[in-house]
Amino acid sequence: MGEAIKPPKIRVGIGQDSHRFLPDDSSKVCVLGGVMFDTVPGLSGDSDGDVILHAICNAITSVTHVPILGGIAMELCRKDGITDSQVYLEKALETLKDQTVQHIALTIEGKRPKFQPRIDEIRTNVAKVMNLDLSQVGITATSGDGLTDFGCGEGLQCFCILTTIE
Repeated sequence: MGEAIKPPKIRVGIGQDSHRFLPDDSSKVCVLGGVMFDTVPGLSGDSDGDVILHAICNAITSVTHVPILGGIAMELCRKDGITDSQVYLEKALETLKDQTVQHIALTIEGKRPKFQPRIDEIRTNVAKVMNLDLSQVGITATSGDGLTDFGCGEGLQCFCILTTIE
């Protein structure tokens, strides 16, 4: 008799992040999914405030139980002055060890900036950073219709669902 074949371990993580916009006269650049938006001010926070990459980091944390934004990223920011969320995501990906990301789904809420014209650019950058095929990255965006602070244009919120296999 041969060895029993072990089924793959599939895990699903969920992450969320949100930040308020800085005042309109701020010189900080707004970065979303690693893509710069010059039509809005930057987001409040110690880092670049990239809610998309932060939500992905938090989804990875929900799978690995390794605190990225509250731990590794904070140390990188405070000790080394690293504010680039792409670096945080690269560190988060290392914590997955033998797990491979199969798909991520992102949903963004905010009245501004206009996301639709740049969704493919964001998807492409996220796929590149995560070493995924473009088909493995899905993004939806909503204005929020003024129902929340995000829908009123005061900030941005992003949710991420991530699937891994081991």
